[in-house]
Amino acid sequence: MIPFAVKRLIFYAYKKGVMKMLGCIFCQVAAGQKPATIFHEDDRCVVFQDINPKAPVHLLVIPRKHISSLNEENVDENLLGHLLAVAAKMAREKGIDGSGFRTVINTNAEAGQTVFHLHLHVLGGRILRWPPG
Repeated sequence: MIPFAVKRLIFYAYKKGVMKMLGCIFCQVAAGQKPATIFHEDDRCVVFQDINPKAPVHLLVIPRKHISSLNEENVDENLLGHLLAVAAKMAREKGIDGSGFRTVINTNAEAGQTVFHLHLHVLGGRILRWPPG
C-alpha cells in the first residue's frame, strides 16, 4: 500500500509538470512501449493486468488518449461509456460477471489516484467489502 504522503507528493509532482518530463507510464503501455499483460485493445482503449492486484481479477481499462482524471474539462462522455462497456465485456470474459465485480475510478491523490492518466479498475474474483479503502 502506498502511504498517503507519497500519493500527495506524486500528485503535486504531477501538478508541477514533473510527470510530463518523465512521461506517462499508461501512455507508454497504450503505445506498446512498456510491457504489460494486455487483454483487450481497440482504437479507443487498452485493458491490462494491474501490477499490484487487490483481487484475483484486477484489470485496468485506460483510454489511449491521455486524460489526467475525471476533473479534466470536456471529458468525452462517449469515451467514458465505451470504457464502462469494455469493463463489462472483460468481466464476462474473466468469468466474474455472474458472481459480481466492482468498477472504480479514483480521482486525485486523496482518492488514491497514483497514475495521472484516467483509468478504470475492474476488480472481482473474491468478496469485496464495503466501504472500500
